[in-house]
Amino acid sequence: MRHRPALVLGALAALTLVSAVLAVGVGSVPIPPSTTLRFFTGGPVDPTAAVLLQQVRLPRAGTAILAGVGLAVAGLLMQTLFANPLADPFILGVSSGASLGVAIAVLGGGTLAGGFVAGLGLTGRAGLVTAAAIGALAVLMLVLLLGRWVRSVVALLLIGVMIGSATTALVSLLLAFSAPDRIQKYVLWGLGSVSGTTWPDLAFLAPAVLVGVGLAAWIAPSLNAMLLGERYAASMGVAVGRVRTAGIVATAVMAGAVTAFCGPIAFVGIAVPHLARLALGRADHRWLVPACALMGAVVLQLCSVIAQLPGSDGVLPLNVVTAAIGAPVVIAALLRSRTLAAGAAA
Repeated sequence: MRHRPALVLGALAALTLVSAVLAVGVGSVPIPPSTTLRFFTGGPVDPTAAVLLQQVRLPRAGTAILAGVGLAVAGLLMQTLFANPLADPFILGVSSGASLGVAIAVLGGGTLAGGFVAGLGLTGRAGLVTAAAIGALAVLMLVLLLGRWVRSVVALLLIGVMIGSATTALVSLLLAFSAPDRIQKYVLWGLGSVSGTTWPDLAFLAPAVLVGVGLAAWIAPSLNAMLLGERYAASMGVAVGRVRTAGIVATAVMAGAVTAFCGPIAFVGIAVPHLARLALGRADHRWLVPACALMGAVVLQLCSVIAQLPGSDGVLPLNVVTAAIGAPVVIAALLRSRTLAAGAAA
């Protein structure tokens, strides 16, 4: 259908709003949609519900939207740039860098690097966010520096994998010599969560995600040419190196920011681009970028709702939910699409 992409984007925009209302209403204290509507329109609202919406539920829903947008668009960029349907936003080691930063802050209190992080004067959540951001930024700088001597995306991919393996080894070393209470704190961060964020947090997260999405939209026409290979794209006048660098920077900024505030959230970046392609019925990145952004927002909001275990006081780790939903989606997408199946087999 000629109008299918517009209809899909309209439906996703509506689902984003619906899932947002659902997300702010679910929790240990349910808030009816009518109360949420009165809150936004300035009507009379119970003071307890108003405080809960203002300080807890709305920041949580906003974080889920921004994290879903960032991870989904970053996953799309990586799958296109590396021509790999199983690529994710963390393929270049950004998540590993963030994890190493948090591990040094939490587990390496007696090390020189741990002393540097402690010397920043930041503790608690602010310290974790800062440490994760520094770790992600350090890996990004290293990848971009090494990428100057690499022309092949395959070699760049291997560099990212090796950097990720090296940082994982360092984290394992810190875990082996840490106290149980510190290990538990690190493990809890690694399970992923969109809760606990504040409005000042969103003031940092939102610009990072918007900058990344803007870069992705800017290079979208060039990404269409790169679907047929870098040589073909270069013959069409595409500045392949510039597009690759822009895609890597956009991915690292979005994935690094989301990981810093939410921990390493798995599967969203892999699964959502496949869902967007299936929904649109085409691989035009001018439509795929906004479709991935909206679908990522919907999917992660619904995952956060499920993680809240509606009707109970318990909470599931977010990565448990994203893995349970994302893994079958990726398998189904690979089985249903001949192109993706062939790419995975290759």
